[in-house]
Amino acid sequence: MSSEERQIEVEGLWKVFGDRPNRVFQPDYVSMSRAEIQEALGLVVGLRDVSFHVNTGNIFVVMGLSGSGKSTLVRCLIRLIEATSGEIRFDGEDICEYSPKELMQFRRTKVAMVFQHYSLLPHRNVLDNVAYGLKIRGLDKEARYRAAEEAIETVGLGGWESYFPREMSGGMQQRIGLARALVMDSEVILMDEPFSGLDPLIRREMQDQLISLQSNLQKTIVFITHDLNEALKLGDRIAIMRDGEIIQEGSPEEIVMLPTDDYVVEFVRDVSRAKIVRARAIMREPDVVVYERQNPRVALHAMLNHGTDSVFLIARNFTLRGILTRELANDLVSQRKESLEGAQVVEPVTADPDDRIEDIVPKAAQTEYPIAVVGENGSLLGEVPRGVLLASISENG
Repeated sequence: MSSEERQIEVEGLWKVFGDRPNRVFQPDYVSMSRAEIQEALGLVVGLRDVSFHVNTGNIFVVMGLSGSGKSTLVRCLIRLIEATSGEIRFDGEDICEYSPKELMQFRRTKVAMVFQHYSLLPHRNVLDNVAYGLKIRGLDKEARYRAAEEAIETVGLGGWESYFPREMSGGMQQRIGLARALVMDSEVILMDEPFSGLDPLIRREMQDQLISLQSNLQKTIVFITHDLNEALKLGDRIAIMRDGEIIQEGSPEEIVMLPTDDYVVEFVRDVSRAKIVRARAIMREPDVVVYERQNPRVALHAMLNHGTDSVFLIARNFTLRGILTRELANDLVSQRKESLEGAQVVEPVTADPDDRIEDIVPKAAQTEYPIAVVGENGSLLGEVPRGVLLASISENG
């Protein structure tokens, strides 16, 4: 399954709490605000026409303040709360249409959930807590313990198998919850504010561990949080909720650089762009490049036309060879060279497209030329001129 395929698709999802919730869809009420509906009908709109999709292997973060609907949403995704209307599709199948038997099978095999308050069994040790889901699934003792031990090792709790939750810190207990989700080997993991009860240091460690695990496991994760910094750190895409609605969805860079309304502006006000924005978001296509097969006079002509004293030189295999300056090109002309093959060049300072601005700024101090953004195969993807780099962080540092 390609990482570009949609594993989760939510369309037009509503959750209305109260007596006869479908009254909210009557023409007189459906366009009212949450507060107006509550006053007129005594109904509470938990989710209002929510639509989004999550690509396979991505972390999709849903964030918002208390009462925004984010926890209601994640519970609807596994039908712990039944939606009032809408579709919830996993790999194209609408789970809202599942029978009780199908829903049970879905929960046992397709999706795992990590809760905020661990939900551990206090009378069972770490090994039995992690293996419990496999026991429910019907796996024999030897097989489930073997899988549980691997999951425990994966989250860094090797050697703690015989301890009980009460003997462990909050961070360690949350690792047990994560191991219990991983051991099920489900394609999708739902995480409802799993780190919010931890102190800041342990929370950062858990975030880093999740990123490390994800780089290897490539699970599809829906992660709920009220912390914008956590959302920006973890999310491939982020949805910001207010009053049961998604008011903006996008990449971390889009959320920070292109907030859609005052509510989002307030959220991102104190976020440092340098810590969020990546090279791919600010790079631009070079005005001109030259190729080894070309004559040095062509390179000089290109520099003159574009008012520059240097250009990127591309090798015959289309990788970045280096930076050709006007002085070096003139030397080749005086030597009567017919091509730029073997030309002396300036070694470029390069960046990966996923490098953050805070990682690029020190590199800019090493060179007077634009930063070259290169791909894994050495190809030139774009450039980041010093002026663009400074402008990208000038608003809020």
